[in-house]
Amino acid sequence: MTQVFSLWPAPDAQDAPQSSAGPLPRWARRVSRSERLALLLSAAGPASIPLLLALGGGAAAAVAILQDTAWAGPVAALLAASALFTGGRLLARLLKAEADYVTLFERGGVSLWREDWSSVAQAILSLRQAGIHDMQAYFAAHPDQARQLRRQVQIKDVNRFTATMMGAPGKEAFIGPLDRILPDTDQTFMQWLVAISNGEALYRSEAHITRPDGSDLECLFAADLPDTMEGFRDIVVTAVDVTAYKVTQARLLQAEAEIARSARVTTAGTLTALIAHEVNSPLAAIVGHAEACRRWLARPDPDLAEAREALDHVVRDSIRAREVVTRLRSFIGNAVRRAEPVDLARLTREAILLVERDLRSSGASVHFDTGGDLPLVMADPVQIQQVLVNLMLNGAQAMAGQPGPHDLIVRLSRTNDGVSVEVRDRGPGIDADGLSRIFEPFFSTKADGMGMGLAICRNCVEAHGGRLWAESTPGEGAVFHFTLPAVGEP
Repeated sequence: MTQVFSLWPAPDAQDAPQSSAGPLPRWARRVSRSERLALLLSAAGPASIPLLLALGGGAAAAVAILQDTAWAGPVAALLAASALFTGGRLLARLLKAEADYVTLFERGGVSLWREDWSSVAQAILSLRQAGIHDMQAYFAAHPDQARQLRRQVQIKDVNRFTATMMGAPGKEAFIGPLDRILPDTDQTFMQWLVAISNGEALYRSEAHITRPDGSDLECLFAADLPDTMEGFRDIVVTAVDVTAYKVTQARLLQAEAEIARSARVTTAGTLTALIAHEVNSPLAAIVGHAEACRRWLARPDPDLAEAREALDHVVRDSIRAREVVTRLRSFIGNAVRRAEPVDLARLTREAILLVERDLRSSGASVHFDTGGDLPLVMADPVQIQQVLVNLMLNGAQAMAGQPGPHDLIVRLSRTNDGVSVEVRDRGPGIDADGLSRIFEPFFSTKADGMGMGLAICRNCVEAHGGRLWAESTPGEGAVFHFTLPAVGEP
């Protein structure tokens, strides 16, 4: 099975292409049993229905009808009796199967949903037939169409366990369009579209849904995707509540962050002592040699040779002090420390996961387009990931409080010598004066901004041999671009 991008925590997930430009998916090429029967009856015609029944009643009866019409009466009686007997058995089996289904659906200790995705399947089939194969790129460029499709997905039924898990008095609270419970900030609906378009057999993801009281619930979803168009009318989806686990995980991450902060404080103290020692030593030597030079020159008979030697020591120790400062700047600056071949698409997905909660709290809806076949880039993954995180958070914060959808589009594309990254928001945009100064240290368009984030991002990208710049039309949002050279490029 091809693994598409989702929030499912699978450590063995592979970064497969996000589109399938081959033939139509299997569900668009196969016909269901009910459709095959309808086609057969339509082709045979009403006059052949008794013959089909006879064939169903047994080979001997069919042969009798075909060979001797005198047997028509007895065979008809036999078929009628057989039909009554067979029909009774079938009805009993049907009732038992229905009872078993109700038992499994209602009494299972897991949340079950029955959903109708036929409108989505039909829309995707129309796009595929129109020559559009990369659904992730298409819907990233047309997010409103994705929202419209989400409104067309219908929840037909849920079991009692679901109502209990969601804190609702009954299942009636969920019957209706999917977008009532799946908020715009969810990132996984796009992956449903990709999985359906690619003909995946199984879909699974981690998503957050909205309870009837307005609170969020973190769930793991899984569904066996159908292999016929008819099957999309009734998809069974399972859900597992992982809210408590996510809260515990967040606390663990916070504790780890506190430990890391304490370690940084300790490191800062050690670094301060190191700086004091490394810098004070040459400075003290400079002062000592300068005073010695002054004494040699202040004698009634100045000793120029000793004075020159003292000045030589001053120059030597000054160079030593400069080298100390240079090493420290390299240590704490943006120089690339651990460059390695990096898959920028995977790195971007991980960056989205890192800030998923922050983006959600800002009301931002992320639309990610990998751009297909991308080369590896030589980079420090931690530093480039921080650049991505900074740009995405800036975009989400720029849209906070703005009317309309808060679409944050992250797009990767191949260039002649590497990879280009684009982060686009729908915020108020940046005026011409702000745009000319946006990367200056200590300049910020935010009231509480320090003005260091973008300056550090530009230094980091340039240290990797790339370029970072911004474009904006006031009132239409801003877009930040940066490029990185491919592995092997200068």
